[in-house]
Amino acid sequence: MAAPEEPELSQAQTEKLLQFQDLTGLESMDQCRRTLEQHNWNIEAAVQDRLNEQEGVPSVFNPPPSRPLQVNTADHRVYSYIVSRPQPRGLIGWSYYLIMLPFRFTYYTLLDIFRFALRFVRPDPRGRVTDPVGDVVSFIHSFEEKYGQSHPVFYQGTYSQALNDAKRELRYLLVYLHGEDHQDTDEFCRSTLCTEEVVTFLNTQMLFWACSTSKPEGYRVSQALRENTYPFLAMIMLKDRKMTVVGRLEGVIQPEDFINQLTFIMDANQTHLMSERMEREERSQTQVLRQQQDEAYLASLLADQEKDRKKREEEEQVRQEEEKVRQSALDEEQRRQVSFTLTNNEGQCVAFRGIY
Repeated sequence: MAAPEEPELSQAQTEKLLQFQDLTGLESMDQCRRTLEQHNWNIEAAVQDRLNEQEGVPSVFNPPPSRPLQVNTADHRVYSYIVSRPQPRGLIGWSYYLIMLPFRFTYYTLLDIFRFALRFVRPDPRGRVTDPVGDVVSFIHSFEEKYGQSHPVFYQGTYSQALNDAKRELRYLLVYLHGEDHQDTDEFCRSTLCTEEVVTFLNTQMLFWACSTSKPEGYRVSQALRENTYPFLAMIMLKDRKMTVVGRLEGVIQPEDFINQLTFIMDANQTHLMSERMEREERSQTQVLRQQQDEAYLASLLADQEKDRKKREEEEQVRQEEEKVRQSALDEEQRRQVSFTLTNNEGQCVAFRGIY
């Protein structure tokens, strides 16, 4: 069956194709066209993606894979730590709580009803992820505008890319879902997440990925992890050859308690991480040994081929020398015959002259 013909390019697409080839230095026009088509002919995104690949940075402009890396959330051995809001104290505290309770209940009930009804009128735009990297980068910018530059290093990529990097590097991945409208979010970000000790701990111990649940990418992750309240954090690692949630932290946690809880989760799962590292080392050593064996076999094969080549050359040289000797003998025999013939002819001529 003949392959279907590719549609012809418009003049604008042809100009972008030539411009992309000039900027990237790719020689294959087919590869340039495929790259531009993957990015919907967005030349800026395609060029940036190509530069990222050359620098070894994960491709951030490609659409998410149709089957993203799955995370095991059904493990019943997941460590869960939930901090509830403090109960009111004293007569004034309880009085304020009781007075505000009906208003708070009415507000959140009406808000839930409104959101539920709105789904039938207009589908939730967060359900469609079109630019996951843009969602993450936008969240980081808004976070820095509100809370400053002193914060843990955010992973600037998609959730799936963060999972893949954590799996490849055998590192812990801490996922933070930012609930913008939750009453405890500001307190957690200012009093815990952006403190110096927490920033140092997270930057040295794990990868840290975060996104707002108001963004499609953050909403998609929240549907997968199914948080109960905010702030919400999940610790993910490679366990039994699957990326697994091994810890969940929910609610406002103080810095010291936050570090202690994460340390406890890491210590409890360190054996699994060490086991994965040992398995990888064994596989790597096996691969190196197999490669060495293949190289030794190839070297032996080349040596045998070289030996056979030299043997054939020696045999050919002997054959040529024998052929040369045989040819010399044949030439000598021909010369003797010619000489004998000439001698006989001369003798006959002499005898003929004597008669006459």
